[in-house]
Amino acid sequence: MENSESKCAVIGYGSWATAIVKIFAENGVRVGWYIRNPEVLASVREEGRNCKYLRDVDLDTSCIETSDNIDEVVADADTVVMAMPSAFTKTFLEPLTVPLAGKTVVSAKRYGIPERQMCLVTGPSHAEEVGMGRLSYLTVVGLDDDARRQVARKFERPYIRISYSEDVFGVEYAAIMKNIYALAVGLAVGLGYGDNFVAVLIANCAAEMERFLNAYNKRGRNICASAYLGDLLVTSYSTYSRNRRLGLLIGRGCTVRSAMNEMTMVAEGYYAAECIRHIASGLEAQLPIADTVYEILYRNASARRKMRDLTHKLI
Repeated sequence: MENSESKCAVIGYGSWATAIVKIFAENGVRVGWYIRNPEVLASVREEGRNCKYLRDVDLDTSCIETSDNIDEVVADADTVVMAMPSAFTKTFLEPLTVPLAGKTVVSAKRYGIPERQMCLVTGPSHAEEVGMGRLSYLTVVGLDDDARRQVARKFERPYIRISYSEDVFGVEYAAIMKNIYALAVGLAVGLGYGDNFVAVLIANCAAEMERFLNAYNKRGRNICASAYLGDLLVTSYSTYSRNRRLGLLIGRGCTVRSAMNEMTMVAEGYYAAECIRHIASGLEAQLPIADTVYEILYRNASARRKMRDLTHKLI
């Protein structure tokens, strides 16, 4: 059991936020949960369930304090977990006035957080399976060993295996890029390409990811580790993958806008494609797959034609 004197703040109310709150509550961690959605807030308080995400997961509300006031949630927390879609980080944190100095911040981007206070939790693990208690592997990433282990203790469960890494930049960008590549896989499947091609596509995605990471931040990393390749594989193949589903809809003929509107959850690959395009413009790295996805999403290029062109660039 985690020290009952400590408290975690969880920001966000989607699938991952719900799974994380479930894990923390099972470990006896006091959780302050910032929920902006009034319907979700009411359902957690009254029924011990999130009515929109992971609806079948029961939450131990004796350890959970919910609020729609972010300052109230963050004020007395020693650890703050950012569990919202990265595209909406600014929106979620806009009302925050409580300083984050002295707190361990998990999956933080910007906001003046010193690198040694930051940790990432990642790995090939869909929130749906974590919510069901299925065996999953997570990697806790950070520069400070004490901070990494403090975060890991909060996630330890019989169905969670934990490893550690110091590759903050590599793991973070791999987690962003795998969403783009899962979208590419969805496009291919939607267009009628078979398993043979999809296997080649994913192998090339892994190689492209490694080229980008080495161009951005060269270091001795093992791209085959679960935090990189494992996360790419599960996001590309799983039926739970929202990014794969977005690509699938576009490949089957939906416009990008109509496909986005049909999604019930945020597909971060859409936003990641533009982000990586911007960053890669200053690097010497060839990214034909990420470029193809960007052209389809943002330049109204024909998915069928662009994917056909891509087939000649893969090995």
